[in-house]
Amino acid sequence: MSVLLTTTCAVPAAGAVLTAALPAGSNEARRRTIKTVALAVSGLTLVLAALVALRFDPHGARFQLTESYSWIRSFGITFSLGVDGIGAVLALLTAVLVPVVMLASWHDADPAAPGSGGGFEAATFEGGRRTQAFFALILAVEAMVVVSFYATDVFLFYVFFEAMLIPMYFLIGGFGDRAGGPESARQRSYAAVKFLLYNLLGGLVMLAAVIGLYVIAQDQGFGTFDLPTLTGAIADGSLKLSGTAQNALFLGFFFAFAVKAPLWPLHTWLPNAMGEATAGTAVLITAVVDKVGTFAMLRFCLGLFPDASKSFAPAILVLSLIGIVYGALLAVGQKDIKRLVAYASISHFGFIIMGIFAMTSQGQSGATLYMVNHGLSTAAWMLVAGFLISRRGSRLIADYGGVQKVAPVLAGTFLIGSLATLSLPGLAPFVSEFLVLVGTFTRYPAIGVVATFGIVLAALYALLLYQRTMTGPVKEGVRAMPDLKVRELAVVAPLVALTILLGVYPKPLTDLVNPSVDATLSQVHRTDPAPAHPVAATSGGEQK
Repeated sequence: MSVLLTTTCAVPAAGAVLTAALPAGSNEARRRTIKTVALAVSGLTLVLAALVALRFDPHGARFQLTESYSWIRSFGITFSLGVDGIGAVLALLTAVLVPVVMLASWHDADPAAPGSGGGFEAATFEGGRRTQAFFALILAVEAMVVVSFYATDVFLFYVFFEAMLIPMYFLIGGFGDRAGGPESARQRSYAAVKFLLYNLLGGLVMLAAVIGLYVIAQDQGFGTFDLPTLTGAIADGSLKLSGTAQNALFLGFFFAFAVKAPLWPLHTWLPNAMGEATAGTAVLITAVVDKVGTFAMLRFCLGLFPDASKSFAPAILVLSLIGIVYGALLAVGQKDIKRLVAYASISHFGFIIMGIFAMTSQGQSGATLYMVNHGLSTAAWMLVAGFLISRRGSRLIADYGGVQKVAPVLAGTFLIGSLATLSLPGLAPFVSEFLVLVGTFTRYPAIGVVATFGIVLAALYALLLYQRTMTGPVKEGVRAMPDLKVRELAVVAPLVALTILLGVYPKPLTDLVNPSVDATLSQVHRTDPAPAHPVAATSGGEQK
C-alpha cells in the first residue's frame, strides 16, 4: 500500500509543529530561520503534491493511491485517503499557492511591523512568537486542506473541514492588515469572529447530516463512513434513502459547503475577513480554503444524494446567478481595494457553483478549472494589491493615481491580474468561464444568458480599478513609491506564467479532471443534452 498521500498530508503538519517549536524569533536571524524552514516545508509539500498528480492515471480507477487505517473501529470510522483527478488538481493548487503566500507575507508577522501591537493580535501572539505562529498556522491550514481533498471517509473529511477554521481564525484576527487604521484591531476581531461563527454554524448543520446518514446506513447494514462504499450502495439501490431523508441530508451537507464557498446569501463573512486580513491570508481564504466548499459539492452532495441534487439544482442555479450579478455590482461600487476583490470573488464562486449544478460535462469541467484558475488569478491580483497597499498605507482607491508612471512593473502585473479577472481570452479564467457558460446554456439557456451579464460587470470593476489607481496624474502619496522588488517578482512571476500557460494550453488539467467529472455525472444519472440540429429535408437520397 502506498503511503504517498499520508506523507503529503503529514509533511506540512509536521512542519507546522517544527516551526512552532523553533526558538522564538526575537531577532532578525532567528526570524529568517523560522521563515526559511517553513518555506522549505511548503516546497517539499509542493513536490509531493506534484508527484501525486503525476502518478494519477486518468484512465484508471476513480480513487487511486488509496490508503486506509483503522481509527474509531466501533463506528466504522477510518483514516482513509484516495485521490481522484479533481482532488489531485486542487491539492496541487494549494501546494503551489502556500509557498507563494509565504514569500509574499515574508515581513507581515515581524514584531516591529506597523499594526503589530495592540488589541487582539498583541494579546494573542507576543514578541518573537508572532513569526513562529504566523508561519506555523499557514502550514497547519495547508495540511488540513490537503487532507480534505484526499479524504474518502465522510467523518474524516468533516473533522478537517471544521478543524481548518481554527488556524484561519487566528490568521485573520491575529495578523491583520497594516493599513487598517486606528480601529483595525477591533475590526479584525469582528471579522475573525464572524468568519468562525458562520462556518461553525454550517459545520454543526453538516454534523447532524453526517450522523443522520450513518444512522440510516447502519440500519440497512452499512455501518461505515467510507465514501466509495456508500456511493456504490446508493447507486445500486442496496442502500435506500427515502426522498424526504435524502433531501434533508443533502440540505445539511450543502448548507455547510455553501457557507464555505461562499454562496449568496451566506457570503457576508467574506468581505470582512478578506478586508481585514493580510493580503496573504486573504489569498488563503478565497483561493484555498473556500475551494474546499465547492469541491465538496461535487464529491459529497452529488455523489451521496444524486436525486436530491437534481431536485434542488434549479434553485441553486438561481442563487448562483444572483451571486454572480450581486457580487459584481457591489464590486463596481467599492471604495476599498481588498473588499472589491472579495466581492469579485463572490461573483466568481457563483460561476463555479452554477457550473457544478448545471450537471453537464462542460459545466463541471469548467467549474473545476475555474477553481484552479480563479485561485491563480485572484492570488496574483490580491498579492499585487497587497504590495501596493503596503507601500501607500491605504486601502482606499481614491488615495491612488498614476502608479504606472512611478512603478511600471507593479502596474503591469496588476493589469494582468485585472485582465485575468475579467476573463480575457488567452488567460486561464477565460477557458473555465466559457465552459461553464456553454455547459449551463445547453440545459438552462435563460440562466446562461443572464449570467453573461456578470462578464460585462467584471470588465467594468476590473478596468475601473486599474484606471483609478494606475493611470492619471500622480497622487502626492504615490510619488516616492518603489517598484516591485526581487522577492515580490518571485511571488508574482509564477502566478502570471501559470495564468498565461493554462490560458493557451489547459489540456494537462482537463485530462486529469474529465474522467472524474464523467464519473460524477454518472452518479447523478445525467448526460449532456443532445445538441439541436436543423431538420434537413431530403429528396432522392440527397440533402436539400
